[in-house]
Amino acid sequence: MRLKPLVVTVVLAAAVSYYVYTPLPAAIQEPWKLMMVDAAFRSAMHLAMVKSWLGLDHYIPTVRQSIEDFEKIMQTGSNGGVIPGVKVSDITFAGVPVRVYEPPAGGEGHLRRGLMFFHGGGWALGSGKTGTYDTITRMVSDELNAVVATVDYRMYPEVQFPEPYLDCLAAAKHFLSSEVLAKYAIDPERVAVSGDSAGGNLAAAVAQEISTDDSMSVKFSVQALVYPVLQALDFHTPSYVQNQHMAILSRPLMVLFWLQYLSADPSLRWQVTANNHSALRHSAITPELRSRLDWTALLPQEFKQNHKPVVVEDGSHAILKKVPGFLDTRAAPLLAEAEVLAKCPRAYILTGEYDVLRDDGLMYARRLRDAGVSVTSDHYEDGFHGCFNLIAWPMDFEIGRRTVRNYINWLQNNL
Repeated sequence: MRLKPLVVTVVLAAAVSYYVYTPLPAAIQEPWKLMMVDAAFRSAMHLAMVKSWLGLDHYIPTVRQSIEDFEKIMQTGSNGGVIPGVKVSDITFAGVPVRVYEPPAGGEGHLRRGLMFFHGGGWALGSGKTGTYDTITRMVSDELNAVVATVDYRMYPEVQFPEPYLDCLAAAKHFLSSEVLAKYAIDPERVAVSGDSAGGNLAAAVAQEISTDDSMSVKFSVQALVYPVLQALDFHTPSYVQNQHMAILSRPLMVLFWLQYLSADPSLRWQVTANNHSALRHSAITPELRSRLDWTALLPQEFKQNHKPVVVEDGSHAILKKVPGFLDTRAAPLLAEAEVLAKCPRAYILTGEYDVLRDDGLMYARRLRDAGVSVTSDHYEDGFHGCFNLIAWPMDFEIGRRTVRNYINWLQNNL
């Protein structure tokens, strides 16, 4: 009888280990930490899906609450992210909620840098006010003597494309207005737009729109994109195939985020994953448009390796008619014309080897360079999606601290 508790303990321990364990590439440092973060996120997703299936709530609010609880723990580990002297104000820009960070007083008479930041989270999760977003923003404001505005744009399921983009664009135009720049003593020649993941998508799209808007007297001077998501026509790029089951952001999850954002039927998930929506015999996708995301031409050989493109001959022609957002450059900035890219500000693009979005960022860097834009491509051989935010106890990663430091250093030298 005494063996029963031991047997139960062993079985439970084995079950937990099996759930937590995720095969990771050998280059990933601190793998067990990453497995724990991934297991926590998967647990939140699974619990939320069960509640949704039972009709108790939409799954997104449950996941949001789990993430907020986890971020509170991390923020406590980073001393709440408080940096003496940084002033924080929760206000609105053109009706959009923003948090403004002002650097410590001093240096009166000198104009300051400005930066607008859009947080990631698949256009459904997260907030620039919480967790390590808050910590990193305070660091940027303090170290760069910069006024930073983080935007809490509306998200799924409350709204879908193009509303998050329109929120970010409205806030950006307000930030760049002469009245706001004067109010915060911001140098109009030193204003950046930035974001990570889905926020990087929004930052790239907003930068394109602002750059081509002749009514804007002040435009962004740089764009800093952290593993941005930039296209939804090819889910068989080498990075999507290589990292399709990777921790934090798998290919199925990224496809789900896209379908949610573009108001598409979730039942299209498997057709989209198979590239049936971007078939070769589709009149809406011209050869010139297809060339804008042709990774066989845009990626360096070391990233292409032995991968083969997946181009479906016939596919499902109805998908793009039902979901025109797949071809909208406001949702997929990588599809923008070269003439648009040529007007964009110089760029910093951070990518990680073990991220499904790696090739989106690398292709965008190549297209910007081809259009004559100066680009710094900051690639991490041990990088993975989400590493930029993992800088606080109990999930502080060396790769997280390194990416944040290099991001701030680039802004210091280029903004």
